[in-house]
Amino acid sequence: MIVKKFIFSFIILILFNFNTFAMENIYIVYKINNEIITNIDVDKESKYLITLNKELKNLDKSQLLNISKESILREKIKMIELGKYFDLEVTAENVKDYLRNFYNTLNINSENEFNQYLESNGLTLENIEKKITIEIYWNQLIYEKYINLIDVDENALKNKIKNIDVKEKIYLLSEILFELENNEKLKTKIKIIEQSINEIGFNNTANIYSISDSSKLGGKLQWIEERKLSKKVLKNLNLLSKGQHTAPIQTGSNFIILKVEEIKYEQKKFDEKEMLNRMVEFETNKQLDTFSKIFFKKIKINQKINEF
Repeated sequence: MIVKKFIFSFIILILFNFNTFAMENIYIVYKINNEIITNIDVDKESKYLITLNKELKNLDKSQLLNISKESILREKIKMIELGKYFDLEVTAENVKDYLRNFYNTLNINSENEFNQYLESNGLTLENIEKKITIEIYWNQLIYEKYINLIDVDENALKNKIKNIDVKEKIYLLSEILFELENNEKLKTKIKIIEQSINEIGFNNTANIYSISDSSKLGGKLQWIEERKLSKKVLKNLNLLSKGQHTAPIQTGSNFIILKVEEIKYEQKKFDEKEMLNRMVEFETNKQLDTFSKIFFKKIKINQKINEF
């Protein structure tokens, strides 16, 4: 009987010590209002970001940590706001379409292959679907809030279409979108970013300094036709060859640096009506993206954020 009690007590002691050890290795990184972000959340975010951009593995651990913390903080702030409008436990209806685009971007051909890829990186399909759901709901919220404020000049776009060369230039670009904070000087910020580009490359620098959602992908954008770019951007891009990047271009209150990843030319046979619809959609999404950044900045200011 004494032996049984001793064994029972010993097991309880082991379990207690194990739980204490586990608790000591989990700590709070951020507290946003009543929500918390732990080091486990940050670690998962690092794994997620690396699945999007393998070059992140080449970064210093402290740099990757800071990128991951900023990324998960941004997501948590979005979740807090979205919780006022949506049930985040319900997966968005079109998440599978977004998921397919997600793994196609990584040159993966099937969901099963993608699932194996995630498991090898310590993630699950459920992790990714949750993140995609958050972005879908966020885009839906921004659309509902600002669609009536979108102003697209269709006549200007029609004139652009008339002047399109049959052989069209198309750019594959990466971006670093940045802003100045707390009396920061533009020359100083540019010097820091340029030094980072020289040391760790454009895409890793985008992960660190870009405020755009594309930062998770190292600033990488999809192929963009020349006609969709503004005159100011084109003026800068036309001076560049593959691998080069522009000087900072002011866009609203922010600044953008664009890198030419690839350039190609396509022989165009297009329907003018279809082309106009695509250009209107592109311009609409561009304006919604601007509203998205403004709205996020506004709600972030209103959060009580404590870093530990």
